[in-house]
Amino acid sequence: MQTTSALVTALIDELAKLPGIGPKTAQRLTFYILRSPADQARRLAEAITQVKESIIQCSTCYNLTETDPCPICANSQRDRNIICVVEEPLDVLALEKTGAFKGLYHVLHGALSPIEGIGPRDLRIDELVMRTRAKDGDEPVREVILATNPNYEGDYTAAYIAPLIARPDLTVTRLARGLPIGGDLEYADEGTLSRALEGRREV
Repeated sequence: MQTTSALVTALIDELAKLPGIGPKTAQRLTFYILRSPADQARRLAEAITQVKESIIQCSTCYNLTETDPCPICANSQRDRNIICVVEEPLDVLALEKTGAFKGLYHVLHGALSPIEGIGPRDLRIDELVMRTRAKDGDEPVREVILATNPNYEGDYTAAYIAPLIARPDLTVTRLARGLPIGGDLEYADEGTLSRALEGRREV
């Protein structure tokens, strides 16, 4: 015999699918939403709908944006000779908070993971290779920072990319190990990220 409304159960089930949200937290969030004013719940629903309908990937760096190109790629004050390669859009936010990086980004949208079946074609690696090849009228890329996460998948991804983009006039660097092994960029503090950028080394 079902003791909870099917609608409530459905919301709990959907919230539990979010990363970092277990069944208990999903239940708490569901009943918080039920107790909140109707207009607050409506604003939450509208915000989710709008972000799904309006956010796209930048055709240059593949970061999430409302405009194409994104504000970073469109900013003429950014150093176009250097590209920082990250796994996820959250990593761009983390690095931007440091204020230490003034170049452009390239978002892979994941890391290579043979165990999970994630291969090169599942990431924006081919697009990165094309960006690093100088074109007529474009400023040549002089440095690529492989800022993938300091864990097995991140190291494997960086090791895979490095030879693909290698050329005599291109410096390929990796973030310094000021970042904890096995950690994610999004959880690192700004000071650690700044030191990691400053202490990057050539691959």
